Amino acid sequence: GYTVEPIVKVADLAEMFRVGTVSDSLFMAGQKENIPAEHIMEMANIFGGVIDFILDPRQGDQFSILYDEQYLDGEYIGHGAILATQYINDGEVFTAIRYINKKGEAGYYSPEGESMRKAFLRAPVEFSRISSSFNLRRKHPLYKTVRPHRGIDYAAPPGTPILAAGDGRVEIASRTKPNGRYVVLKHGEQFVTKYLHLSKFARGIKAGRRVKQGQVIGYVGSTGYATGPHLHYEFLVNGVHQNPRTVSLPQAKPVSKQEVARFRERTFERLVLLDHFNQQVTLALKSQRS
Repeated sequence: GYTVEPIVKVADLAEMFRVGTVSDSLFMAGQKENIPAEHIMEMANIFGGVIDFILDPRQGDQFSILYDEQYLDGEYIGHGAILATQYINDGEVFTAIRYINKKGEAGYYSPEGESMRKAFLRAPVEFSRISSSFNLRRKHPLYKTVRPHRGIDYAAPPGTPILAAGDGRVEIASRTKPNGRYVVLKHGEQFVTKYLHLSKFARGIKAGRRVKQGQVIGYVGSTGYATGPHLHYEFLVNGVHQNPRTVSLPQAKPVSKQEVARFRERTFERLVLLDHFNQQVTLALKSQRS
């Protein structure tokens, strides 16, 4: 016979700080500083409710990330969650800190306890470009006549993941001749989002299925009446089309009043650490220029 004894090893955590400056793209800036690609994507998601990373980033924007690295028996085995991060967009400073509430739910908040998460993402496709904006007087590229363009077209390589802009329920996941493969999500009573010309649906996406914000619902394609691979994205409020880039978005819930003191206690040290590291970087840059 034989006996089995489980051996559990717990990784040691070391806090790591990285800083970068945007010169061409956010992704390239992260690569230059050896920041894990997953953390660049995660940072874009954290600030996705307040910064549109397709149109808002400017050359010279600075960002910093404080995160965990994992070691086992002295060897690096991977990285953990972002603990705190800051992005300076055209001079405006955005700071986010990770906080786990009493229920064990993790989220990112401003130093004042406001949720960084909007109820909807500004853009449902990461690191793409806008090929056609919301325009009710646009000349249609195929028909050459003035037809309202009630959404935004995001040009991206075929197969690029498309994210649910907010929590909701799949109302339609089907295909028509003009739309190609498309998904309609309903978010409560007021809001509806539409995603057209998909190459394929994500696994499990069908009518009636509930989805979470940021969940992959499909992939960029050129099905239906499309001149090239892109996502056509629409945002409706009470049945009326709105410009997804300018519509006023509801904010997610802040830290509850019962947990404000706990939030301040649990996040104070890392906010001070993030501020300290950023000040050191600023001083180092000033000394280099002088």
